[in-house]
Parts: sequence; C-alpha cells; structure tokens
Amino acid sequence: MNVDLIEMESAPNPGACIIVLHGLGADGNDFVPICEELELSEVGGVRFIFPSAPEIPVTLNGGYRMRAWYDIYGPFPQPREDEAGLRRSQAIVAALIEREVARGIPAERIVLMGFSQGCAMTLMAGLRHPQRLAGLVALSGYLPLPASLAAERSEANAGTPIFMAHGSADSVVVISRAQSSREQLQALGYEIEWHDYPIEHSVCLEEIQDLNAWLLQRLAKPDGAVA
Repeated sequence: MNVDLIEMESAPNPGACIIVLHGLGADGNDFVPICEELELSEVGGVRFIFPSAPEIPVTLNGGYRMRAWYDIYGPFPQPREDEAGLRRSQAIVAALIEREVARGIPAERIVLMGFSQGCAMTLMAGLRHPQRLAGLVALSGYLPLPASLAAERSEANAGTPIFMAHGSADSVVVISRAQSSREQLQALGYEIEWHDYPIEHSVCLEEIQDLNAWLLQRLAKPDGAVA
C-alpha cells in the first residue's frame, strides 16, 4: 500500500480508530480541522487516519489529474460508474483497516468515515469488509455499485450501524441520490441514522454535533473497561 496519510491521536495508546476518506480533489488534510472539533475523550484515546487518494485523470474535469478515489465520467445522476477504480480504492481502504488491526486496534473499534467520494468508498469498502466494524459514517455521498451489494456484502457487517447525513441544498450530489441510497440500504436490513441539513455540499456545526453523539454511542467502552 503506497498511500500518503496523516495520523492524529487524541491520547497515547488509542483503543479506537476513525479512518476518514476525503472527497474529489481534496486530500488527507481536508477533515483534520473537523475531527479536531470532536470530543470523544469518554471513549478513551482515538487514532484518526486521513489518507490521500492517488492522483488520477478525472473525466468529468476534462482529464485533469487530481486526487480521486475513482473516476467520474459525467454529471450526476450518471448511469455508468468506474468499477475498476472503485475496487482499487476498496483494496486501499481494506489495507488501511488491516494496518490498524495489526497495530492492535480490533476491527470492531474502527469507524470508516467519508465525505462525497469518500462517502461512496466508505459504503463500498465497509459493507464488504470481512471483519465487523464499529460503524460507517456516510456524509454527502451515495451508495456505489448498488446492484452488486446484495451478492458481495459481508455478513459480518450486516448489522453495522450507518450514520448518513446530507445537505438539502447540495447541487453536487443531489439529496435524492442519497435518499435513494438510504432506501436501498434499508431494504437490505441496514440500520441507518439519517440527518439532513439546510446546507450545500459541505458540513455544518449541527452535523458535527450529531456525528459526535453517534460516535460516542458506537465507540462506548464495555462495562468495566479502562480508558
């Protein structure tokens, strides 16, 4: 795995991890300030991993090279997806999870979180990962390759909670696409906590507060555990 990444720990010897996947054209720095606003001290130390996607030509942007988890062929809604690119990045995310497991954080203490393209990768990789994860955070994005999910999804993550949030004024990924993704996931039995906010393709304070509360629930320590 050859991926640029940033690491941040809220305390020494963290017992949980949040892997944060950025959107198209951004990099690992994008969500560092937002994660610095999270208050998760009651669950103990948390390690944040902010990988940067590889630079690839993006068809939608005239072939200009930028950081992207996969190619975008046309404006939304689009009938054709870059399946090869999605699966390459799925392997990157899986390797990041395995890296944390090898460093001593169990998969069930790892949250995948992503915005826009990073949201798509969170759902793509998280729902197919063979080990149970603590939760999936899907911000301002959608479910990629929905037709293949039923056959490829992992039984281990069939009950993994999902936090989905979207801006009602989003013109980049329209909210109807996220709502459709939510309905497809619910039809397969996934537990969704849904939020929408009167914002565009961005994140707001109320969203961070709602996410903080959800993360505290997902990463709560078992009775008797020591932080």
